[in-house]
Amino acid sequence: MITCVVDYTIDATKIVEFERFARRWLELVNEHGGTHHGYFLPAEGASDKALALFSFPSLAAYEQYRRLFGQHPDFVAADKLRDETGCVVRYERSFMRPLLPHDSDA
Repeated sequence: MITCVVDYTIDATKIVEFERFARRWLELVNEHGGTHHGYFLPAEGASDKALALFSFPSLAAYEQYRRLFGQHPDFVAADKLRDETGCVVRYERSFMRPLLPHDSDA
């Protein structure tokens, strides 16, 4: 399993627009082979930081999902929402390997 962590810098005045964008990606990841663990939005502290975490069974499965970017009409529409509203200032992706409670020591 591989987990993608997306670290967002958002426009704090456009949180409603960011939530609409995020809700759409929650659906898209789950519809296309992944498991979305949610978006984590500002509550206290920095008001312009948000995170998203979602997993795919393998890097190959994630890459298959990524091939839909710029091609699949739902992906294009979700990116258009981000771009037209300006709710995301920048974002950075990193990949992690989760250690889960049921994982063995071996």
